[in-house]
Amino acid sequence: MGGGLVRASRWGDVADYMARAHEELCLIVQVETQLGVENVEAIAAVEGVDAVFVGPMDLSAALGYPGETSHPEVQRHIEHAIQATLAANKACGILAPLEADARRYAALGCHFIAVALDVILLRQAAVDTLARYRNDVEPSEPPAGY
Repeated sequence: MGGGLVRASRWGDVADYMARAHEELCLIVQVETQLGVENVEAIAAVEGVDAVFVGPMDLSAALGYPGETSHPEVQRHIEHAIQATLAANKACGILAPLEADARRYAALGCHFIAVALDVILLRQAAVDTLARYRNDVEPSEPPAGY
């Protein structure tokens, strides 16, 4: 595989990626613990940090509400992290696979929102592909030693 066929080049979609990559580099730090949120002002103020990305799932677990990203306490911490990051004049991002969450975080000022995860997209594509063939193809025994 050539040097340009990497995720950062959008798998080869960025023309002349290797020659231009240094022009578009940025440093994004992730905040996903209570301690991180408590220190987000200092984190965002660090010279060279371009953006803060909030990890709601890990934050919910760290706060004692695993998987409950909409819990009021989790949301309070998320909103604080977003506000503090924006106050530091830095870009803020977050993971929000649910559309309502993505829209709320956009309204709060997030500059970039991950609305899907690559492994979930890959899994769904595999499930969809398998479903297409399951209806048309009789199962066969795998080769010996498989």
